[in-house]
Amino acid sequence: MKARQLILLCIFAIAYSTALHATKVDSLLQVLDKTIDNRTVYLDAKIRQIDSIKGRLRNHSTAKDRYEIQNQLIFEYQTLNCDSSLAYIDGNIAIANQLNDKMLMTESQVKLAFVLSISGLFTQAWDVLKQIDYNGLPQHLKVLYQWSTIRYYENLIKYTDHDNYNRQYESEIAKSRNSLMGLLGPNSDMYLKEKSFKLKAAGMFKESRDIQLHLFKKEKIDTHGYGMSAMGLAMIAKDLGETQLTEQYLAMAAITDVRLAIKENESLLTLAIYLNKKGDVNRAFTYIQAALDDANYYNSRFRNTVIARTQPIIEATYLAKIDQQRKNLRLYAIVISIFAIILILTLYFLFKQMRIVSRARKKLNMTNEQLTLVNHKLDEANLVRERYIGYYLNQCAVYLDKLDDFRKNVYRKVKSRQLEDLQQLTSSNASLEKYAQDLYTDFDRTFLEVYPKFVDEFNSLLRPDEQYQLKKDKLNTELRIFALIRLGISDVNQIAIFLRYSMQTIYNYKSKVKSKAINDAEHFEEKVRKLGAVSPNQF
Repeated sequence: MKARQLILLCIFAIAYSTALHATKVDSLLQVLDKTIDNRTVYLDAKIRQIDSIKGRLRNHSTAKDRYEIQNQLIFEYQTLNCDSSLAYIDGNIAIANQLNDKMLMTESQVKLAFVLSISGLFTQAWDVLKQIDYNGLPQHLKVLYQWSTIRYYENLIKYTDHDNYNRQYESEIAKSRNSLMGLLGPNSDMYLKEKSFKLKAAGMFKESRDIQLHLFKKEKIDTHGYGMSAMGLAMIAKDLGETQLTEQYLAMAAITDVRLAIKENESLLTLAIYLNKKGDVNRAFTYIQAALDDANYYNSRFRNTVIARTQPIIEATYLAKIDQQRKNLRLYAIVISIFAIILILTLYFLFKQMRIVSRARKKLNMTNEQLTLVNHKLDEANLVRERYIGYYLNQCAVYLDKLDDFRKNVYRKVKSRQLEDLQQLTSSNASLEKYAQDLYTDFDRTFLEVYPKFVDEFNSLLRPDEQYQLKKDKLNTELRIFALIRLGISDVNQIAIFLRYSMQTIYNYKSKVKSKAINDAEHFEEKVRKLGAVSPNQF
């Protein structure tokens, strides 16, 4: 159980460490991207620094002082522009000849060989080195000579890139390195650095890394030594297969080189190659272009040749990716267009269905309104039927009672032989008229209960000066005629019988009222049939 926990803990630690390194590398690459975008700023700062040194050169007249100041310019230019560096080296050679100082001459010649080798003029550099009497040099110049010879062969290996020649050059590097280490103190940083390179060449990568890490911690950030140490650690990490650390140290070296405006650099080129293999094509293309710009600015034939081997591969990969992205974009555009068409068609049919549904809903609403109106009319008819059935049942009962009373009265008159009273009783119209008026009064009251707004709405059909002003719950003859029409009695004979008038009288009344209408007397009766809608509260 403990063994399993230990294994899980190790796996977690490795995963955490990998994620941490990946995050750090990504952050460094983002810093490098911004640094490359601002490289003109760093270059301007470098040029201002050099201009200040040139200003000091104009203020010193002695040859020795000029030699020392030009040495500073050679140092600044040997990583910025080889032509300028060579020009100032030539100037120092002239001063050495002027002073007839062999040590100054040899020092300038060694520097000349070094700059010629990093600019790609290997034959010329070797010719200069062969002219120097090594055995007659003081120790500090022997150190410079051996160091320059190592750099010469290292650059030659990168330039030729041929296994047969490389083995020969590596052998020469080993000889020069042994000689150089013999000239140095075993505790000096230069000795330790060369020892690290010697261990690396022998395949002892971890031992080499330990020394490099020790030296790296002593370097200050944003110095040339810091960038060179980071580059050395990157190469050892690459040999050890530590991909995250390789990328991390390469990024640190490249950031330093760009900030210091070092145009003779290897970091950007190496990082571009590394990222291209990793699959980060966009950054690889950006970095190889920046490396090429630096090589052109430095005017290094050697560095241009090295870049020329790699740039077409990275550029081809980049262009292939761009072409693939273009194809993908075209495909995405087609797919999106198809989806857009489908969406438009879907929206069209959806809109069409919505219109159909909307029309159906409108028809349904109209049908519902019609049904509501029909139901309202049915309710109204039911109300009218209920009210008038009750009314007529009541009237029938009343008149039956009156008829019974009349029968009894006649019977009494006949039995008592009151013939004169009987004759007077049967010939009198007063009672009949009274019964008729009672009937009309009940009819008016019942009608106005069912249609309380009938009179007001009827007046709205008439001219203002012809409108009726009636007592409460009381209709006149004209209104009773049209009240019967509102109840659905359109037969003039029935109206005449009910009101006890002749048919002609009814026609006259109707014509009289229609003549008072505001307009459209022809459809007056039709409008009357729609008056006085029954209130829902009545149901």
